[in-house]
Amino acid sequence: MTRSPAVPDWETEFQRWLESFLGCLGHKARQQWFPIYLRGQLSASCRRCATTMAREMVPDDEEQLHHFVSTSPWDGAPLEAELVRAVNRLVGGPDSVLMVDDTALVKKGRESVGVARQYCGELGKNANCQSLVSLTLARAEVPVPVALRLFLPESWDRDERRREKCGVPKEIRHRPKWKIALEELDRVMAWGAQFGEVLADAGYGTCGEFRQGLTERGLRWTVGILPTQQVYPDDVTVRIPTPSGQGRPPKRPVPSARSVSASRMIESLGPQAFRSVSWRRGTKGPLRAKFAVVRVRVADGGRGKGGKRAPGESVWLICEERESGERKYYLSNHPPSATRQTLAASVKSRWSCEQAHQQMKQELGLNHYEGRSWSGLHHHCLLTMISFAFLQHLRLRGKKNFPGAIRLHTPRCRKSGAG
Repeated sequence: MTRSPAVPDWETEFQRWLESFLGCLGHKARQQWFPIYLRGQLSASCRRCATTMAREMVPDDEEQLHHFVSTSPWDGAPLEAELVRAVNRLVGGPDSVLMVDDTALVKKGRESVGVARQYCGELGKNANCQSLVSLTLARAEVPVPVALRLFLPESWDRDERRREKCGVPKEIRHRPKWKIALEELDRVMAWGAQFGEVLADAGYGTCGEFRQGLTERGLRWTVGILPTQQVYPDDVTVRIPTPSGQGRPPKRPVPSARSVSASRMIESLGPQAFRSVSWRRGTKGPLRAKFAVVRVRVADGGRGKGGKRAPGESVWLICEERESGERKYYLSNHPPSATRQTLAASVKSRWSCEQAHQQMKQELGLNHYEGRSWSGLHHHCLLTMISFAFLQHLRLRGKKNFPGAIRLHTPRCRKSGAG
């Protein structure tokens, strides 16, 4: 990130950006500390942790800044709602996407809220960390996170001492990440977030309840799946067997074809099914990959004969073949008229949420919060998202108008195949 000293243009825009947020805080003391914390995150020298920020920004009131973030009982919901409205003005609309993902904060101890040994995407392995369910709104590959909610591991349900010490609300219990994601989705939609499609990786896409939840909300979606996901041919039919006259009459539906894995379904199409598709232009020309697509019905309906899942929703099965030969699989409820290029563009749009996570950690110190409480962590996450949204606001306004503006660099995406 390239940083320049603050100039009047930058400061004026910062004050204008904060106006609508300040009204959500109510208490004058909170209105005082709110911009100080954000300035600390945006500062070149003191963005790493609250202790350093306090020493640099308010050396005589270190405890007050810590109190504002970690222990002050202010309700984050009004600020969250205002953040969604502000981000929607920046990047919302029918051509935008809402990306569901999670990001990990590595921790060494065991006393920070929600910390446990679990999968950490940043390290690519199981590690001691906190895991946050993330929702990010993006348009034209400009991502802005609008929700970060802590996933509480099941081990914390049984540890009342740690729960009480960290101030975990009594009503908060272990829930699957997909349920947290749907709850956060309902919140941001109620606050006015507008988008044309929901994107998610296989961590969420493999869950039939998650996909069905999106469909029930009338949303278009494209999600990653495992190659073992069972699917049926799109023309499969279902019937109830004719009673034999002996015993109980059959009630379970019987499909006209067997389900197969997503990988086997793609293999059955033959190598000619893969075609090179360009989904957008990059800095070095068109970005291309090979894709095979076919309509299928997912095996996530009711239990049929033998306990197998009956055919469910009719969707697109998409397979991306990368230069390394690795194949990735996706499902999408785009209409049958959708083109291969449209489906490929949806698949390749999700990478920008990982970019946003990385930038918030490297540029704003998302992963350097030292407190241990439930409210403190969520306060810090919310303030970091507001700081990040301000940077994207400046980015979209253009550097020429704000010569002193902080500029986000674009890091190389860690995962292979990033668009």
